[in-house]
Amino acid sequence: MNRYPVWKYAIIVIALLLGVVYTLPNFFGEAPAVQVSSGKATVKVDTSTLQRVEDALKTAGVTAQVVSLEGTSIRARFESTDTQLKAKDAIQKALVADPSDPQYVVALNLVSRSPVWLSNLNAAPMYLGLDLRGGVHFMLQVDMKAALTQRVEALAGDLRAALREKDIRHGGIARNGAGLEIRLRDAQQLALTKSLLTNQFPDLLVTDSVDGTDIKLSASMKPEAARKVQEQALKQNITTLHNRINELGVAEPVIQQQGLDRIVVQLPGVQDTAKAKDILGRTATLEVRMVDESTEARAAEREGGLVPFGADRYVERNGQPLIVKKQVVLTGDNLTDAQPGFDSQTQEPVVNLTLDAKGARIFKDVTRESIGKRMAIVLFEKGKGEVVTAPVIRSEIGGGRVQISGRMTTAEANDTALLLRAGSLAAPMEIIDERTIGPSLGAENIAKGFNSVTWGFVVIVAFMCLYYMMFGAFSGIALAVNLLFLVAILSMLQATLTLPGMAAMALALGMAIDSNVLINERVREELRNGASPQAAIHAGYDRAWATILDSNITTLIAGVALLAFGSGPVRGFAVVHCIGILTSMFSAVFFSRGLVNLWYGSQKKLKGVSIGTVWRAEGSSLVKAD
Repeated sequence: MNRYPVWKYAIIVIALLLGVVYTLPNFFGEAPAVQVSSGKATVKVDTSTLQRVEDALKTAGVTAQVVSLEGTSIRARFESTDTQLKAKDAIQKALVADPSDPQYVVALNLVSRSPVWLSNLNAAPMYLGLDLRGGVHFMLQVDMKAALTQRVEALAGDLRAALREKDIRHGGIARNGAGLEIRLRDAQQLALTKSLLTNQFPDLLVTDSVDGTDIKLSASMKPEAARKVQEQALKQNITTLHNRINELGVAEPVIQQQGLDRIVVQLPGVQDTAKAKDILGRTATLEVRMVDESTEARAAEREGGLVPFGADRYVERNGQPLIVKKQVVLTGDNLTDAQPGFDSQTQEPVVNLTLDAKGARIFKDVTRESIGKRMAIVLFEKGKGEVVTAPVIRSEIGGGRVQISGRMTTAEANDTALLLRAGSLAAPMEIIDERTIGPSLGAENIAKGFNSVTWGFVVIVAFMCLYYMMFGAFSGIALAVNLLFLVAILSMLQATLTLPGMAAMALALGMAIDSNVLINERVREELRNGASPQAAIHAGYDRAWATILDSNITTLIAGVALLAFGSGPVRGFAVVHCIGILTSMFSAVFFSRGLVNLWYGSQKKLKGVSIGTVWRAEGSSLVKAD
């Protein structure tokens, strides 16, 4: 009756092993480290960079515990902060030849001390949020009017080109706030213009009126189109910030939308507000220029001589110099989209660009006149330009759709598309709130949060053991397993733990023990009704399950609502709260019953169970059931 099959115990053992493995990294603490990441969008951090870092440390006589390539950055872990600072100087000297134009960013960081075998199992500690680790917090306001203005100006250029192509005569196009005004001379031109706007500019809402001898056609963006422009501007700004901050190696930044026009940026571990502002201000601009094909330019590339008049020297992604004409053909303002893809004929990775009407017209003219020549796409950051790609023009390209190819890998195509798409901010932003949280305050928060969880756990277990005896001990063990599973799942998900999350942990303990209280009371009730100990255990767990399920589902619904509609700290609380409910249902019912079955299930003639004092109605007395 009260025996688990072997497979159920196997599930419990496997779950416990996984819980222990993925919880362990949180107990090893953090070690001082040096992180090397790309200082420019066109610079890659790879195995060759890793070798240079190792050589620099060896030359300087600095011993690192671990030096590894993790994603797009290199992390070298050291025993002490003194060694860390010495290593940073050595690596900085080896990798950054020109401090005014750094190719790499060498930053101090903290990494987990987890053993290699845990790292190989992808076991990593939970990330600590800003309130626990310290850092800087910014609230940025996106200028949505500027985003709409830019879109309206782009539409004005597209409309002029479309009217010219259809040979529709007009008296001028002027921008009026967030709309456009087109002056027409007769009803025929009005009808043609309306038809054009309906077919090619569905985002515009059109009205006409008589203004003297002319007909004035007013076009404004539809509300849904304006909202879409604002949403896209916000998303592009978030993407750009992610791109720039990740390149600078800020550990686990939080960049998220708040409201309709605000972005919250949290940079844990960064204490220098000026540096953080510099990070947020980093943007890139794009320019399309023609490559100088002259003999003097080729000689300047090979021999490093004087650059011809009207040209500049830039560096390609492979490190080779390239002489590019100063005349700018197109800018990033003419680019509306960039997506990676594959060539339909060769199946090679390519980047597909989409230009606005003005850019498409210019590009068509330039490519028609420059077949067989190279065109360079130059990315500028902090006034320094680098060539992203320089393909050869094979034929005239019209229609505003451009394909960039040239021996790129799939990863390079994805990177190039990201650079072209998110190289600059879609709309200006202003910092409206900034806060700095010191690491000492973060350590204090950790201590308080840890103490609240620890003391809450100790008091609950002590009460359960006193009130329910052996069953209380089982409940305490189940509660510890619940906490183990909760931390393990948060670590596996690489969740960011914040102070509200620690509060949710403390709350989860109190809610988790509620299920065991229901089970223990049901067992007591069965004993009071005269059931045998084995039957009381069986009936107690079975009959308490429906109540436990109902109560946890209703609480889970509230947690999901917080997760869906909350933001920031509320979402952090909701994540831990929801996971805690799920783990408590497993530990309080499945695991605790496994313990009870293991302890009592093998006893065929069980006379009593240790569950505290039971009131027996027949004898009108208190009897201890053991």
